[in-house]
Amino acid sequence: MAACCAALGFASCSQTGDASTAPKAKVSIIPLPVRLTEVADSFLLDKQTVLVAASPEDRQTAALFNTFLKELSGYELKVQDSGTQNAIVFKSGPEELPGNMLTPGLKETYALKVGKDNIIVRGDDAAGTFYGMQTLIQLVPLQKAKAFWIAGVDIYDQPRFPYRGLHLDVGRHFFPVEFVKKYIDLMAMHKMNTFHWHLTDDQGWRIEIKKYPRLQEIASRRKETMMGHYNDQKYDGKPYGGFYTQEQIRDVVKYAAERYVTVIPEIEMPGHALAALTAYPHLGCTGGPYEVGTRWGVYDDVYCAGNDSVFTFNQDVLDEVMLLFPSKYIHIGGDESPKVRWEKCPKCQKRMKDEGLKDEHALQSYFIQRIEKYLNSKGRQIIGWDEILEGGLAPNATVMSWRGIEGGIAAAKQHHDVIMTPGNYCYLDHYQSQGKNEPLAIGGFTPVSEVYSYEPVPDELSREEARLIRGAQGNVWTEYMKNSEHVEYMVYPRAIALAEVLWTPKEKKNYDNFLERLKTHLPLLAMKGVNYAKHVFEVRGVVESDGKGGVQVKLDSKLDGGKITFTLDSSGPTAASAAYTAPIPVQQTGVVRAAVFQDGKQYGNEFYQAFVLHKAVGKNVTLAKPPHQSYNPGSAFALVNGIEGVKAYNDNQWTGYSGDNLEAVVDLGDSTEIKQVGLNTLSFKDQWIYPPKQVTFLVSADGKNYKEVYKETTFDGNGIIKLRHAVTDVKARYVKVIALNAGKIPTGAQGAGNPAWLFVDEIIIN
Repeated sequence: MAACCAALGFASCSQTGDASTAPKAKVSIIPLPVRLTEVADSFLLDKQTVLVAASPEDRQTAALFNTFLKELSGYELKVQDSGTQNAIVFKSGPEELPGNMLTPGLKETYALKVGKDNIIVRGDDAAGTFYGMQTLIQLVPLQKAKAFWIAGVDIYDQPRFPYRGLHLDVGRHFFPVEFVKKYIDLMAMHKMNTFHWHLTDDQGWRIEIKKYPRLQEIASRRKETMMGHYNDQKYDGKPYGGFYTQEQIRDVVKYAAERYVTVIPEIEMPGHALAALTAYPHLGCTGGPYEVGTRWGVYDDVYCAGNDSVFTFNQDVLDEVMLLFPSKYIHIGGDESPKVRWEKCPKCQKRMKDEGLKDEHALQSYFIQRIEKYLNSKGRQIIGWDEILEGGLAPNATVMSWRGIEGGIAAAKQHHDVIMTPGNYCYLDHYQSQGKNEPLAIGGFTPVSEVYSYEPVPDELSREEARLIRGAQGNVWTEYMKNSEHVEYMVYPRAIALAEVLWTPKEKKNYDNFLERLKTHLPLLAMKGVNYAKHVFEVRGVVESDGKGGVQVKLDSKLDGGKITFTLDSSGPTAASAAYTAPIPVQQTGVVRAAVFQDGKQYGNEFYQAFVLHKAVGKNVTLAKPPHQSYNPGSAFALVNGIEGVKAYNDNQWTGYSGDNLEAVVDLGDSTEIKQVGLNTLSFKDQWIYPPKQVTFLVSADGKNYKEVYKETTFDGNGIIKLRHAVTDVKARYVKVIALNAGKIPTGAQGAGNPAWLFVDEIIIN
């Protein structure tokens, strides 16, 4: 690992075709194949080797292999129609595969055999052969040379899921065609096959529609952009814009198809439409004036569901979209569409009455179903975010479940296809490290390990329902990603972890083994010029119970040969600081800092954790109801671990409830004198996070009979609210805390009508 991490580049090696000096790479494949057997014979690839490919598709795959090889060797191999000696053979077609495949006839299946005389790559279809070629690339030593030994292997491989997706939002920030192609290249390299291109939003319309030129002239540009985090409410004052011409889109779609990646466009409706309304104000309920969105978040102005011209407009737009994108699916959004305007719009209310719709949620369902019927008439199907379940699901729709897994479960039980993309596992705009030098992100905390731990098929589904889980997708929302380098930093290597989740059989997944293979794989990313994040090998700390009523910090790093050191005096760790040998007990208010060093140099971010010691730290705590899975630290222990959650709520410390209350009981172990009670909560109303409407503290000697010692109903301010209150003459073993959720978000506020979020962190007892 030392050499791998030191340069992550290419070593100077054999510059001749001499077999004795040709490099050889160890077998290390991502995603891990279904079956992989190493064999004794190896193959020498040199200038005399030929590529054999008879069909146009296989010749295209051969050409892409040549492009890779030339970067290492300086030469390309001759491509011919036949031959088996000193050859790499690409063959596609079901008849080419051996009879011992796991699931015969499954698309994208391949077999790869490396022997002394040749390498044979056989695919059930051309996509399978292409993926076999991608596996072959990972067997080539990443060293500048004129000849290479390819390790002998016998591989049979096929994907676990047919839909393996990666998303890119270009509405918030716009990215050039060259980067979009690189994004697709990296997807294909990891056997991901679906590119979800989010082309329209409140903050910008990014696709040329010839019938409606104002979309390019007006909707594609905003006057300024938010600076810093949403909570800062600052703007840069600089105009921003961009869109893809139809010629550019055709070029991208063709490029993707050559790499067996399907491009699914997303054209948002009925919400996230402010940019379009700015260009064509008559499509909104109020008629405007409107302005292309400059802040992030959700806007109340959406398409008017009672106006037939809205459907004419969207059908015209989709007609042009369908000419550009041959994909079976068209994504129409359907998410985060407030009903505020519809509730007061005469046209929308008339539509509800005429159609016999019971409420505005049913009106949204009407909107989605009407668009779906149109797309179905053109031979296409829709995908929508899980909000399209509200008011009744469109009959042929595929649901993309993002607000946790519940939407996916509900859709599968209604016999609809499902793409899973829950935020806490699949949102690659979340923070991936708790280091202090991380670039600004929206929030959350989703490290590589959490992505890899994801299981797309919920336990709640029957075997038949489970078959409707078509796969999963990583989502990349770009509010805080201004350039392509930042996107790469956020996406890789997390997207690689997701690729293995979607390709490799569940029973073969092993995170430690994945990390070992990732170490070998990272130089390939370096070769591609990817600005990937290196957190996966930095020092990691786990705060846990010490089993004695206190807490301790356990440190670890996956860096081979790395030395972990730490400090407790707030100073930064150096290679000469105390060496970590055992879990560190937390015995006072202060800071634990740690880092991993190799050859005297620090690798990655340091671990930095502040602790506040109080009487509840490390004690047993139980919850009456588990928190929402998107904001679940993993255990109620987070409420009493001595760590106060941060304002960005990206540190996996906050316990969050959507619409529900928190009720926690802390067992202090013995009867204890209590002089102060408190907790931390959050207030970011524009992000749907509201302080509790009431917090009550109760105490008990036996855990059954409680008496109230303090109640608070007033919470002022924005950000972290620290509730602390002195109490007198209180002695108890058990402390119960009840925090009541604010309920439904009020009319006129961001997210009106949705359940408010309640965030609670450290329960303080002194």
